[in-house]
Amino acid sequence: MRRSRLVLPALTVSALALFAQVPAGGAAPAMEWREVFHEDGSITQALTPRAPKERSSDLRTLAATDVVGVQVTGDSADRFDLVFVGDGYTEADLETYTANVLSKWTELSAVEPFASYKDYFNVWQVNVVSPESGVDNDPARGVEKNTALDMGFWCQGRDANTERLLCVNETKAKQFAALAPAADQVIALGNTAKYGGAGGSVATAAGSNAQAGQIAIHELGHSIGGLADEYDYPYGTYTGTEPREINVTKDPTGALKWASYLGQPSPDGGVIGAVEGARYYKNGLYRPTANSIMRTLGKEFNSIGRDAMVRAFKAKIPSLNTPVAPPAG
Repeated sequence: MRRSRLVLPALTVSALALFAQVPAGGAAPAMEWREVFHEDGSITQALTPRAPKERSSDLRTLAATDVVGVQVTGDSADRFDLVFVGDGYTEADLETYTANVLSKWTELSAVEPFASYKDYFNVWQVNVVSPESGVDNDPARGVEKNTALDMGFWCQGRDANTERLLCVNETKAKQFAALAPAADQVIALGNTAKYGGAGGSVATAAGSNAQAGQIAIHELGHSIGGLADEYDYPYGTYTGTEPREINVTKDPTGALKWASYLGQPSPDGGVIGAVEGARYYKNGLYRPTANSIMRTLGKEFNSIGRDAMVRAFKAKIPSLNTPVAPPAG
């Protein structure tokens, strides 16, 4: 176990909003859309109050935190560094936290394209120690825990659909993640067996829930690959400009963005084409296949998404872009 150095990044405000509605006069809290993950694998959206301004962590707590290399395959300058931080784990819970990290990394690294590029990842475990075990609102609303990263279910929402949203203080999570040698992506695990998770610049998942790892994989599709959601809730017809994401288009043929893939079989079990309904709209936007992980948890990335992830890996790993010299003679 290695004692880490103290490095503090600039503070950030929690960011998961697709857009916010600020009411006139400021009488009501600003609202934001958040992804809601269901145990059957479906994904929807829920409008919730925006999280209050976040506070940073205590410097003494940061300085006393240990960082463990779960998998170190090379210098961070030529690797993708994935950092796990935990919340609601006391000193006595660190063995559980270690098991949770290993379980989630094992699950993630078995999914393509992570499986093929596993040896180009460094994986770090930041041993964040909380005063109390568990997370807020578990097992029921109103239960409060004194934890290092302020994780909790419901995400300040009131609708029953928001119960499984597991939010984190992203400012604190990123401060702890910065103790690792590098942090290209951060995943926060909560000390709970209740199904739940959320996205944003820090992906979250229930550490001891076997199904919750799929939430993190979906969210890495956003944060690493820049992929759009492929489900069609909650809007009707899209009338805007061509989306920037590679896996959704206004073109009903799909040829505008994935012409060279059309008609080919895809790893998620479909055939690349143009299926209407994507990026929260039922009509007017098209996705490459019927049902990839960007639409339903437990599925594979489709060919478009998988290749986008590979390009993102290569952007972080210079040696993958170095031409191989032909054999002598």
